[in-house]
Amino acid sequence: MPAKMLDQQDFLKLLVTQLANQDPLAPQSDTAFIAQMAQFTTLEQTKGMTADIAEMRSQQKVLQAMSLLDREVVVQSGKTGLATGIVKGFDMEGDNPKLIIGNEKYDLNDILTIRLANQQ
Repeated sequence: MPAKMLDQQDFLKLLVTQLANQDPLAPQSDTAFIAQMAQFTTLEQTKGMTADIAEMRSQQKVLQAMSLLDREVVVQSGKTGLATGIVKGFDMEGDNPKLIIGNEKYDLNDILTIRLANQQ
């Protein structure tokens, strides 16, 4: 079973529980609560930035695949083989575009050489 991530509601429940159960003769200072809230806010912003960066990477891969249309490429095929052909399209498999060269699909990471079609 995957571990549950704490969200804002969970943080607020913890904060209320902490306030309700603190020692009335030695209460926690308000600066400690502010520090905890700032840390939580930073964590939320970091999670948002991580998601934005992942989305940008995905979009960058699509743009890279589009820029290869009608170009001749040499790709790594298997561990020791090479394949040469013109990129005729690409299919998305998850967040990763697979280049269509002939009847095969290749990862962007498999590209070794790129040149304009009909260029020697």
